[in-house]
Amino acid sequence: MPVPRAVTPRDDGRIDLLGLSRPQIRDTLAEAGLDEKQSKLRAKQLFHWLYHRGETDFTAMTDLAKPMREWMAARFIVGRPQVVEAQVSNDGTRKWLLRSDDGQDYEMVFIPDADRGTLCVSSQVGCTLNCRFCHTGTMRLVRNLTPGEIVGQVMLARDALGEWPRGTMAADASAGAAANDADEDEDSPHYTADGRLLTNIVMMGMGEPLYNFENVRDALKVVMDGDGLALSKRRITLSTSGVVPMMARAAEEIGVNLAVSLHAVTKEVRDEIVPINRKYGIEELLQACADYPKANNARRITFEYVMLKDKNDSDDDARELVRLIRKYKLPAKVNLIPFNPWPGANYECSTPERIRAFSNLVFEAGISAPVRTPRGRDIMAACGQLKSASEKKSRAELDRLAEEKQLALG
Repeated sequence: MPVPRAVTPRDDGRIDLLGLSRPQIRDTLAEAGLDEKQSKLRAKQLFHWLYHRGETDFTAMTDLAKPMREWMAARFIVGRPQVVEAQVSNDGTRKWLLRSDDGQDYEMVFIPDADRGTLCVSSQVGCTLNCRFCHTGTMRLVRNLTPGEIVGQVMLARDALGEWPRGTMAADASAGAAANDADEDEDSPHYTADGRLLTNIVMMGMGEPLYNFENVRDALKVVMDGDGLALSKRRITLSTSGVVPMMARAAEEIGVNLAVSLHAVTKEVRDEIVPINRKYGIEELLQACADYPKANNARRITFEYVMLKDKNDSDDDARELVRLIRKYKLPAKVNLIPFNPWPGANYECSTPERIRAFSNLVFEAGISAPVRTPRGRDIMAACGQLKSASEKKSRAELDRLAEEKQLALG
């Protein structure tokens, strides 16, 4: 089972506000001694500074009186994940290895495209699912990430991309009007969410998001808040390997787009490469997709399908995929993912010709099946590769951990 974790207290006694919602900030201020009216007002101001402007220094929060800034600086901080390693690929992909305050490493990846920039966010340190093609699956699950550690990945990416508004509070308040003003201050915010480099988030990093449901939900609510990071739920995708009992709850309480790590269309193959299939089978999973209330033709469910040579890439596999999607009347598209090799993997990537033939069969049935362009291979951008490289685990150790997980799954 996933390991929960409370926020580690700091040695200096200060409380990290990163990841807290407005009500949580208000309650934290009240517990520190502010009255109800002051707590509510200051929480609104702090939320703006933390999540709209990305500020970490209380002394820069100019709409707070100096004594209040000093009072806050003595009691609170606004943290960021520690960066252990940062790499930039030849294709522009960026990858960070991050470290928590209790010494646990996890990753995030930024993938720029012509019309969007997608941040791949982790939800756990390690993973418990042991998907055989996934490098994170070779790692022992350590614990869930906290809401602050999840939100912190988005904040750190915005820091690195230089995407926080500049200028004064007054400029923030009048940004909409100023956009049409010929005398606009060059330091005032002059872009919208759609004009930013970071436009989309996918919960597809290390871990299974639905095994850390509450923390992922709370973090994404902060990310989607219109007064802060303000990313639309239509620009956020949560990926699951098939934790069926949590899918309806995810629709109700989070409401973002759904992606499903399908990767096979028969029980035999999916049992092998996605072991959670032994608990929640393909038919049960697809019925949960059919029941997902947020899915429609405008917000299709994405099926992730990694292409493994001679394992799941035949014409018959493509036809069965089409049959299943039609059977459950799913508004769906299929992302075909060329396998990103990692040291010790038991699989090879399908040939480009085989991938094209598979894609064509699905397309001919009227279902979108684009082939994802491999990104960041020169910086080990497949999930878990950077972390594993930093630990330099032996293949024997990886196999031993994988065997332990298989036994735990029964």
